[in-house]
Order: sequence, then structure tokens, then C-alpha cells
Amino acid sequence: MTTPRIAAARLVVQDLAAATAEPDGASAALSTAHTVLHESGPLEIGVWEAGPGTDTDVEADEVFLVLAGTGTVTFDDGSVLTLNPGALVHLRAGDRTTWHLTTRLRKLYLTGLPTEA
Repeated sequence: MTTPRIAAARLVVQDLAAATAEPDGASAALSTAHTVLHESGPLEIGVWEAGPGTDTDVEADEVFLVLAGTGTVTFDDGSVLTLNPGALVHLRAGDRTTWHLTTRLRKLYLTGLPTEA
């Protein structure tokens, strides 16, 4: 059985909706903002917000869950992902993307995940 003290130490954030993302200047076109909620070795968990607007990027290896907002991510090969709340996405390092966000997008992200052998 987990003691309350151990359980509290494992809690990353009590209220994800209340986590405030700070402007980061990474994309002026999308007015991006983020906050890191947890770091452990190479693993980073955080909240990122952007949009509306359009911008391009070269991605890091990342898994994210869209919490709010809408838009699309288009890859260099022409494939398109629709982003809406509940979409769970895996971007691979080096993916070249165009983000077109129709409303402000908020996502929970994980980076620094183990790579496949």
C-alpha cells in the first residue's frame, strides 16, 4: 500500500488546467508558451500552448496529448494530422512540419523518451 507521503511525491501536478504556460518566444507567429511540469534525467513533461496561426518546425522526438484547441500538422510527405482535444500524437525527431492552428492549442507533452533500437 502506498503511503500518502509517497503518493504526494509521485504527483506531477494536481490541476493540469490551472498550470500556467509562460511565453517562450520560440515562435512569434504562433505566440508560443510553455511550462515544464517535471524533469527526470532526459524525460521532460510539460504544457505547451500556441496559436492561432501558422508556422513551420523541425521536430524533436515527442509524444503529446491535445488538451484544448484545434488545427492541423502537415508533414513534408503531405500527410496531415487533425488536432483536436483527445488527439494523442507521436512526432519523430527530424520530422519537418507545418502547424496551422485555427484556435489556441494546449497540449501536454513528453520529450526525452527512450528511443527504439
